[in-house]
Amino acid sequence: MKIALLGTRGVPNHHGGFEQFAEYFSVYLANKGHEVYVYNSHDHPYKEKAYNGVNIVHCFDAESRIGTAGQFIYDFNCIIDSRSRNFDIILQLGYTSSSLWYWLLPKKPLIITNMDGLEWKRTKYSKKTRDFLKKAEKWAAMNSDYLISDSIGIKSYLKDTYNMDSKYIAYGSNVFNDPNDSELELYGVKPKEYNMLIARLEPENNIETILDGVVMSTTTLPFLVIGKLSTKFGGYLKNKFKDEKRIIFLGGVYNQNHLNNLRYFSNLYFHGHSVGGTNPSLLEAMASCALIIAHDNVFNKSVLEENAFYFTKKEEIATFLNTLTKEKHQNMINGNINKINNDFNWDKINQEYLNFFIECFPA
Repeated sequence: MKIALLGTRGVPNHHGGFEQFAEYFSVYLANKGHEVYVYNSHDHPYKEKAYNGVNIVHCFDAESRIGTAGQFIYDFNCIIDSRSRNFDIILQLGYTSSSLWYWLLPKKPLIITNMDGLEWKRTKYSKKTRDFLKKAEKWAAMNSDYLISDSIGIKSYLKDTYNMDSKYIAYGSNVFNDPNDSELELYGVKPKEYNMLIARLEPENNIETILDGVVMSTTTLPFLVIGKLSTKFGGYLKNKFKDEKRIIFLGGVYNQNHLNNLRYFSNLYFHGHSVGGTNPSLLEAMASCALIIAHDNVFNKSVLEENAFYFTKKEEIATFLNTLTKEKHQNMINGNINKINNDFNWDKINQEYLNFFIECFPA
């Protein structure tokens, strides 16, 4: 099959979850003998025309010049290019800006869209933007040949909202098997003597609730907050908690080995995400042997089930910080490792995507 991946900034991954998936899946497809193309922003640091057997198509991306609106120009350029490539399948990863151009998508290939999370619920956006994103979600759902949902919650939502079926295929991860506590020296902490979270510093990730719980608690352990501070809400959080010595804002950390070790050696790991599907950072925490305290919602519970503690308010955070230690809950950690190995490993996820493609586009 001749397959294109649209909707990411490109491969190899230099940005986030969809880019990581695009890298793994595109190489997997190429190794299986398929002709694969991934669309890359012209600003992507990788400038070659091929990557591990995957064809790279570089398209102009105005985001660096005009901000978020530039994504619409980038997706427009990718879609226009795709019209001349004679693809069998186009996999769209997300819909935020590409769905505006649905009427320009080529007619021959099957359009399969991973519907991502509930972007219109993100409180960082204005009401006008959230209204647009709700329309964009509908356009993507109605103008795709097949839909993929990466969580059971999203699958149910699509059925309830649009009466549309979708194929549930989760995100992936690999178990972290190479811990090295010397990596912690860079961050001034010792094994199991700190708690932490990793997230975009946005309201829907419940970071303020978690940090309010830290303030209420009696623990003396430092609490590491990893995430870019350049957002308006990030600045608000740093200012609000500037006098709390236990809370340490590290900003963005992008060294994957450092992140894996920080998760692995943490005492408690907090995951406050409340919007969207199977979150990549949650799977990475599971794969790094973290003891997870997660926000109580259908997306997190469908992945973690009984292998986590759950919170909705700051008082619960404080109680967990005061009473829980990692050593006493190895059964939960083992349960999450088993889930990664059995349900969320990359080979399994990639094969499920390929099987679905073959089902949709039989030879």
